[in-house]
Amino acid sequence: MAERADVLIIGAGPGGIFSAYELVKLNPKLKISVFESGNPLEKRKCPIDGVKVKSCVGCKPCSIMNGFGGAGAFSDGKYNITNQFGGTLFEYIGKKKAIELMEYVDDINMSHGGEGTKLYSTANTEIKKLCLQNDLHLLDASVRHLGTDINYVVLENIFNELKDKVDFHFLSPVEKVEKTEGGYKIKVGDDYYEGTCCIISAGRSGSKWMETVCRDMDIPTKSNRVDIGVRVELPFEVFSHLTDELYESKIVYRTAKYGDLVRTFCMNPKGAVVNENTNGIVTVNGHSYEDPEKQTENTNFALLVAKHFSEPFKDSNGYGESIAKLSNMLGGGVIVQRFGDLITGHRSTQSRIDEAFITPTLAATPGDLSLVMPKRILDGIIEMIYKLDKIAPGTANDDTLLYGVEVKFYNMEVTIDENLETPYKNLFIIGDCSGITHSLSHASASGVHVARYIAGNYSK
Repeated sequence: MAERADVLIIGAGPGGIFSAYELVKLNPKLKISVFESGNPLEKRKCPIDGVKVKSCVGCKPCSIMNGFGGAGAFSDGKYNITNQFGGTLFEYIGKKKAIELMEYVDDINMSHGGEGTKLYSTANTEIKKLCLQNDLHLLDASVRHLGTDINYVVLENIFNELKDKVDFHFLSPVEKVEKTEGGYKIKVGDDYYEGTCCIISAGRSGSKWMETVCRDMDIPTKSNRVDIGVRVELPFEVFSHLTDELYESKIVYRTAKYGDLVRTFCMNPKGAVVNENTNGIVTVNGHSYEDPEKQTENTNFALLVAKHFSEPFKDSNGYGESIAKLSNMLGGGVIVQRFGDLITGHRSTQSRIDEAFITPTLAATPGDLSLVMPKRILDGIIEMIYKLDKIAPGTANDDTLLYGVEVKFYNMEVTIDENLETPYKNLFIIGDCSGITHSLSHASASGVHVARYIAGNYSK
């Protein structure tokens, strides 16, 4: 006999967490079971210490990508309250409701340890004018920056509130989802669990698995995109006039050469560049902290080029993976190159990196990004760096470091309705694995939205 619950939740990232939180709040009688392929928060430990272990060793599961809190647990905890980026949730539930849900998530974070953190805004700023004067476009948002350390505290407090009200199953990757007469059955190892409702919130790292679920259950999907680029690291002072006022500045530029859109992403003032392991492929990301003791002298951010594919090509994630694999092949992981070396056609060496007027925060392999990145994408990134140099002089300095590659994988966009429900009744797909959210705030909001719908339509 399979163990039974009212609601099965697959994935304990932000979508799954806020689904469980809201369901417990609205209907405490519900039996809720959450299945997570990674560890509990306190057991999520990446072995990279920069001394004995300097690069990814391929832990399974990866503690950076999997576990309670999802891939965002060790991010810098930025919640962007906006419909201009971070996903297309508003297209399903409406712009007003999407913002209200993101603000509600912010209130929960503030009541669970985030109080005292700053809410930044791009509204009525001179920086927007400065960007426009240089053919750059600053997107509007309110940005709550928790920092990696405070984000951890918030997640810890939410888990402590839920642990006695929700059945958490860690190190329990779900292998299969099946429709039954009374709901859904999932397979975890040799065990089966059944539930009336099933919420899938498998995150970015679950994108490949999500594709198999949709294929097996004949749920329609459509081709999505992949974002490919580099992580830029430079002295904190170069961007301080932007980060002091805005913290996170999402800036978009349309290249003159190809007409491609290049954007800044995940800006980390006084932060650190880190490895990220997605399905065994090592890419790069960035973190930052609220605690001054943990801060660095550098700022890092991503420059990403979005690639949308048309028929007959369907494997956008596979395209991004192939580029990342090439980087891993040449560098044994992440490659780092001085901007000056890239422009002059030289491979960076360890001596060139050591002699630079900036200390890298990640031990990466010096190399040549032009041997890894497609020319069109790299040309766009170089063009963007020179544009950013107009509003933040020093961006295009020779010693600016570029780490590659950074890839943001998106799931195929799954067919769901305004309740984020699939064509199968009571099967919901939320968060980044749905293909419609790409951020902590949107994923969390999608979890609240589905929980409210279930609570309003489930009698117990």
